[in-house]
Amino acid sequence: MSYLDNVRVFVRVVELGTLSAAGRDQRVTPAVASNRIKELERHLGVRLFNRTTRKLTPTEHGRVFYEGAVKIIEAVNEAEGAIADLSQNPKGALRITAPLGIGRRLIASGIPAFHDKYPDIEVRLRLSDHNIDILSEGVDVAFKLGVLEDSNLRMRGILNCERVICAAPAYLEKRGTPATPDALIDDKHDCLLLRYPGSKEYYWTLQTPEGPRKFEIGGPYDSDDGDVLTQWALEGRGIINKPLFEVKAHLDCGALVEILKDSPPTSVQLAAIYPHKRFQDPKVRLMIDFMAERCQRLIGRLLADPPREDAVATG
Repeated sequence: MSYLDNVRVFVRVVELGTLSAAGRDQRVTPAVASNRIKELERHLGVRLFNRTTRKLTPTEHGRVFYEGAVKIIEAVNEAEGAIADLSQNPKGALRITAPLGIGRRLIASGIPAFHDKYPDIEVRLRLSDHNIDILSEGVDVAFKLGVLEDSNLRMRGILNCERVICAAPAYLEKRGTPATPDALIDDKHDCLLLRYPGSKEYYWTLQTPEGPRKFEIGGPYDSDDGDVLTQWALEGRGIINKPLFEVKAHLDCGALVEILKDSPPTSVQLAAIYPHKRFQDPKVRLMIDFMAERCQRLIGRLLADPPREDAVATG
């Protein structure tokens, strides 16, 4: 076994807490991950972890070795990046993440094309609407809708995305159409929320004559999957707050109706977020450049006006 591979597994066990999680991250079985830790311990002559039934925690020796091991891995990654820059042949693993909605619509479908262009880059994609800790989970690039809150990260803006409030005609016929943002609360409308542990989506920020204002809305349904909320809205279960490009097709065909046009939600920026230490890695730059161009092009296409019936008829 490669000593460097053993060190990589060790670092990820410390960061993720379990052999199984570290094994998945490094694409090896828990048994292989365990053997690599044991081999590293034999080489160093010390015990690196305290083992419990649920989690591995580093010993004092393990914590000291981790500090140096991280520097080793970073140095190797930077050296590989420098070679890739010189050879114009970037290679290695690239971990990226995105929310489910934009991940399915924009990112995942572009991975094969990216790999065709850069066949030596191994892309590991994770889609989740949960708030992923980029640093602790070893993410190289996260494509997100939102703002940068962590000073240890960098952000490259890709596109400013308009949001809309909308609902199905069946819901509006049954519950009425709110004329003002306050009606969402006063009339106890069923608002469909994206929620998960640590989520901040417990309110909607809407534009008002007085400026942006937060509305603490509620409803009987919430989910940690944004596409589930859209499906519930289509079934007439409530009102959603969504990026326009995600629901434009439903609005065009009348399956959803935009409401509160005079008080739209504040727009949100689609951005690539990455750790400071990754910005010199050519793989990161190539992925961001590739996906930025792709997202701008696809979102522009999704937002384009539908063809007129007379244009279609005349061909």
